Amino acid sequence: MVPDGGRGGGAARGGPDATPDRVGHRPGYRAGSRLPVGAPSPAPRRGRSRLVLEEEAGTRRPPYRKGMTDVTVKPSPGGVPSHSAPPAPGATAPYAHGASPATSAVTLQGLYKAYGQTLAVNNLWLEIPAGSLYAMVGPNGAGKTTTLSMATGLLTPDSGRALVHGVDVWAEPVRAKALIGVLPDGLRTFDRLNGLELVTYSGLLRGTDRDTVVRRATELLHVLELWEAGTTMVADYSAGMRKKVHLACALVHSPSVLVLDEPFEAVDPVSAQTIQAILTDFVRAGGTVVISSHVMATVERLCDHVAVINAGRVVAAGTVAEVADGMDLDQRFAQLVGARVRTEGLSWLRPSSD
Repeated sequence: MVPDGGRGGGAARGGPDATPDRVGHRPGYRAGSRLPVGAPSPAPRRGRSRLVLEEEAGTRRPPYRKGMTDVTVKPSPGGVPSHSAPPAPGATAPYAHGASPATSAVTLQGLYKAYGQTLAVNNLWLEIPAGSLYAMVGPNGAGKTTTLSMATGLLTPDSGRALVHGVDVWAEPVRAKALIGVLPDGLRTFDRLNGLELVTYSGLLRGTDRDTVVRRATELLHVLELWEAGTTMVADYSAGMRKKVHLACALVHSPSVLVLDEPFEAVDPVSAQTIQAILTDFVRAGGTVVISSHVMATVERLCDHVAVINAGRVVAAGTVAEVADGMDLDQRFAQLVGARVRTEGLSWLRPSSD
């Protein structure tokens, strides 16, 4: 799927057509219906939902997740978040991993994040080239999700900066988020909506006009094989279906950069191939994709660049071939993070002869 034009120029963020009124009728929607004007009617199914939009576009706070800090970041006069700090002595030099800032889609500069005494991300620097399909891999607890959350404005860094095509995510959040499509891990959503409602609302929040949003949402739901779910609420979707509808939400406003946390998790093989084709076409059209994954075979097959994160730092980054260094990526990964397979102490784990 090639991202088309038409972003912006439509419904204003937080405008009257982005929220329902109090008596059940929503401007731009069919009277007595839960579908936007111009949307074809999906097959009726169980679990009809009400559209209750609890947040204003452009002013909403990210839904609470365990570990998030309740901090409002204020830009300093120079356009840099006031909490930013220079790299610690001995820190990795800027731009040592990846492209120069001029050719970067995502720039992470000295990111830190601590939870109490636990340092989740430790002075992380990374440049992700524009037009790449970039994988971020690491052991459980290495800081991948925390890093992606800070890079996309979902989590406040303790210090450091994140830029998308040169736009500071924290100094200019509205402008930056218009450039990003995000598939987060475990973030709350409006799951009392059906798929078409949720994807349509996501597009309206990004300022895309209603007609364009409805057309794109309909196409996405068909391609991702969610249209037949009809009016079933997202809350009643399977894990794989929720993953796909949230991917549709990330795509609908045709962003420049996609940041996807475990996009293939819980997805069936056919849907996984569809998603891979969508991402590949997106990159060919000039977009940039960043994914996190634990499956090295998928990274080798799909991605052209990879960064290995361990203990909150980038320990290797570059093209997949450069990072693999002539080895199988699984083996190279284990070498870089100092991991080894352990089975000792399980001598009792044998089939019973009884």
